[in-house]
Formats: sequence, structure tokens, C-alpha cells
Amino acid sequence: MKGILFIISGPSGAGKTTIVKGVLENLEDVAFSVSYTTRPKREGEEEGKDYFFVDEEAFKDLIRKNELLEWQEVHDHFYGTSKRYVKSQMDKGANVLLDIDVKGAKSIKRQLKDCVLIFVAPPSFKELKERLIKRHTENKKNFERRLEDARYELSQISKFDYLIVNHDVQVSIKQLESIIIAEQLKVSRRSKFVGKYKFYKEV
Repeated sequence: MKGILFIISGPSGAGKTTIVKGVLENLEDVAFSVSYTTRPKREGEEEGKDYFFVDEEAFKDLIRKNELLEWQEVHDHFYGTSKRYVKSQMDKGANVLLDIDVKGAKSIKRQLKDCVLIFVAPPSFKELKERLIKRHTENKKNFERRLEDARYELSQISKFDYLIVNHDVQVSIKQLESIIIAEQLKVSRRSKFVGKYKFYKEV
């Protein structure tokens, strides 16, 4: 079967990256779509694993060549999804996990109706603020912008197919795994198997 595109969105600090990494370790035939970004590399991030880190001119060249499935400017940096990578993985039968912001998720949904949108939310807004403070990655101005973005993103939950409230990371990982497995088993996605049984009669 062709692979399914699963788009994971939610506010910064909700725990999306940790949840996705857990699923990638546990499930086979699941690939992570590495996005392009112009933002600086953070401590512990790896080129080609977390992001493809490029300068602004290289990113704009990708846009001109129509290489991106979607792209957004977030906090003065560009982020984009490789059209070629996503298509090649899905054609091979791999399910693709894509961690992008809400606007990017909605943009792809307009193009690929069959993709699955999953929102990861924090237990509370207070908890989200505390997580962002503990990261020590933002100055005061960017911290306030992230909180404002989070308010918008949380207002868009109804546009998504599934909601994971990340109280406990291990539970959230299992929930995401369950969504992936359930979507694979939908009759509408298994038409070639259904065809094998259409002539069977009850005995």
C-alpha cells in the first residue's frame, strides 16, 4: 500500500519532537520528514536528522524551483517541507511523520486531502509557559511571540483529525502509534484487499 502522511502540529514546548522520536523508535515503516530551515542549529541538533540547515538564498532557490510542499516564515526564519522526499517515501509504502506548524499543516491538507492531521497540546497554558522557560532558548521578545503563536495554534484544534494532550510522554507516544495503526487499517485505505473478498458469500 502507499504510505500515509501524518502531520504533527502544536505549540512550541508541547512535546511534539519527543513524541515523534519515540514513535520512530517503536514502529517500522515510518519515516521522519526532515524539513529545511534557515534558523541556526541548536545544541544537540544534527544536520539531515533534525533539519537541513540552509541559508536564506538557498531556501529561496528551493521555492523558485518548486521543491517545497509547503513553506512558512516563523520568528524571522524560514521552514519548508521537501516535496520530493515525502513523495518518494510514500511511494515506497512508508508512513511519513511531518512535524510542522499549524499554518503549514492546513496548507498541505488543502493539497493532500488524504493526509492525517494530529494536534499535540500541553496539559495547560501555564504548563506550556513553564516548559518554554526551562528550555532557555528564547530571549524575552521571542518568548512572548511564542506564547502569542501558541494562543493562535490552540484555537485551531478543531481543524485537526486527532488531539493528543501530552500529560505523559510515554502515554502520548502510545496514542500516536495507535492513530498510525488505526489509519492503516481503515477499509477505505485497503481497497485492494477488500476486492479479494467481494465475491465471497456467507455460508
